[in-house]
Parts: sequence; C-alpha cells; structure tokens
Amino acid sequence: MARVNNRVKSTNDIELKDRLVAINRTTKVTKGGRTFTFAAIVVVGNENGIIGWGLGKANEVTTAISKGVEAAKKNLVKVPVYKGTIPHEQEFKFGGSRILLRPASHGTGVKAGGAMRAVLESVGITDVLAKSKGSSNPHNLVKATIGALCEMRDPLTIAKHRGITLDKVFNG
Repeated sequence: MARVNNRVKSTNDIELKDRLVAINRTTKVTKGGRTFTFAAIVVVGNENGIIGWGLGKANEVTTAISKGVEAAKKNLVKVPVYKGTIPHEQEFKFGGSRILLRPASHGTGVKAGGAMRAVLESVGITDVLAKSKGSSNPHNLVKATIGALCEMRDPLTIAKHRGITLDKVFNG
C-alpha cells in the first residue's frame, strides 16, 4: 500500500506539547574514567491530530531532551482523529514491534502502555484499544504507532478517492 503524504508544512502557529517517552544512558570507558551520554526519545503533538517524534543525544539529560524536541518539530504529520478515537482498525509493524490499534467507544480511555500511550495522548486520541506484540523497544514502538496513525484514512478521504458520496462509504 502506498504511503500517504500528510506532512505538516509550517509549525509557526501550532501550540505543541512535548512528552518524554524514554531516556537511555550509554557508557564509554576511557583512560580517564567513564563517560556517560544520554539519548532521549521525545514525542510532540498539539492534541488535535498533529504528531511528531524525535531523538536527541547529548552529554546531559536536559540537552538531549531539548534536541529531541527540536528534531520532533521537524517531522510533524497530520493524523485523522474522529470523535476522540481513530477511524478504523489498523495493524502495523516496525522492526520487531507489532502493534494493533482499534477504535473504542466514548468513555473507554486510552488502553495502551508506555511508549504507545505517549504517542496516542499527544495526537489527541482519548478512546482507543491498543495492543503491542513483539518487541517492547520504545524506539520501534513509537515509530510503529506513528506509522499506523499515518496510514489512517478518514471517511471523507475514502469517498473522494473512490469517487462516491460519503453516505455510500458507510452504507455500501
């Protein structure tokens, strides 16, 4: 299936909130002792259908987080959110991570764990059932979740693509 190009052009007028997904500390042993570096995975979103992720690496945690936020702002995508949930069921695989997203009725909440929860809440989804299968690596989970959200299509887009009215999408 072809990828849908739904990149956001400008970020000037968008109010973005950032969420830290994970921090990884690495150690390099040198002649002078141990040197620690930090890698931070950050997700930014406006909680209204726009989401982006970034990875920042630095010698300090705060610098790594700020680099991650800047990287996340550079690859924002628009995602269809329909009445607080997703338009349809979606499965996606990235690396060793497999995820399943299902729409849920109002009041269900975000039934997802860890990295997936941060992504889904940042995009503005309030009711969804999500399942992570395979690897629980936060890098791959974030990429798989955003990949699945990017492949979502709202009913209006499907109607335009098929050349039919919106009523025929639902009624067949």
